[in-house]
Amino acid sequence: MKNSTENVDIAKIEEAIHMLNTNVKVEGIKPFISILEAIKQAPENESLLVQLYDAFQKLGITQGAVLTYAPSIYDLIVDDPFGDKKPGSENN
Repeated sequence: MKNSTENVDIAKIEEAIHMLNTNVKVEGIKPFISILEAIKQAPENESLLVQLYDAFQKLGITQGAVLTYAPSIYDLIVDDPFGDKKPGSENN
């Protein structure tokens, strides 16, 4: 899997959390931010990247705001720009 824990940059995660808390005032964003907080605490935990991917998929239209205010998380959630693979799947 290309997007493994080697892509986790704690400083970028902290900046993303700050920007999302400051600029995205949608209730549904809280689970996503909670997972970012968990990744900050345990950056080697690859299962958190899978959870982040799943939470991002559930954001719906708020995905645009996430990528606008926290573009650095893109590398954590996208391994395949066409959506053919899911992080953590056996076929990566």
